[in-house]
Amino acid sequence: MTELERVPPGVDPSVPSSARVYDYLLGGKDNLTIDRAVAERLLSVAPDSRLTARANRNFLARAVRLMARRGVRQFIDLGTGIPTSPNVHELAREIVPSASVVYVDYDPVVRLHAEVLLAHDKNVASIQADVRRPRAVLDDPEVTRLIDFSQPIGVLMIGLLHYITEAEDPAGIIAAFREPMAAGSHLAISHGMAESAPEALAQLKAATANSPAQPTFRSHDRVLALFDGFELLEPGLVPVQDWRNSEDPLLLPGHETPQLRIEGAVGVRP
Repeated sequence: MTELERVPPGVDPSVPSSARVYDYLLGGKDNLTIDRAVAERLLSVAPDSRLTARANRNFLARAVRLMARRGVRQFIDLGTGIPTSPNVHELAREIVPSASVVYVDYDPVVRLHAEVLLAHDKNVASIQADVRRPRAVLDDPEVTRLIDFSQPIGVLMIGLLHYITEAEDPAGIIAAFREPMAAGSHLAISHGMAESAPEALAQLKAATANSPAQPTFRSHDRVLALFDGFELLEPGLVPVQDWRNSEDPLLLPGHETPQLRIEGAVGVRP
């Protein structure tokens, strides 16, 4: 095993991680051979996937800045992935210097990196938890310490829900977080779409078979239904590269839409 592939106890280097695959697509170095193999198989049929990953990251940045401008001072980033600057707390603090952020991920590699990054910031925390058990997230001491649910919060589910199967009830997970959210709270979702190129979907399914990284891509209408209880802000649910992209337009050359389609939206709790 190489230096790069030293991982914490309990991590199986033969099983791909969605966080590490995403890290590789973004140009990061915190990934293993198995993750790079999955990413390269996807790139072989969807060569614009690196740009799509970057567009998804840019969507996160625009969503956080928008929430901060609209009065949100506290954030929960679910399925945060390996830290990639600018992180949520850095983005929010461009506008709200006192913003509080809790990062949540079940991957111990993510937790390890986050602990190093956030060691000296009392208003930012990272917890290792599974979003499929939302009550455990909401009751975590770091969440209760930093997040005041009587005030508006921003909940981020960026590239997360397509790793939640229908049997695991994505709508129920969102409802568990929605219930305690005060009026004026925001929810941001980006999601891999069933309308992606069939070749890209087939390759991704084959590359991630029998692993936790296997996604469940949903239709536009199905993802739209996940915003039940929220009012969508303009322009609604659209490809992430098109969502309020005047700040940092990102063109995906060669295709009107990328082979691997990711759509995103932000909703507000009335």
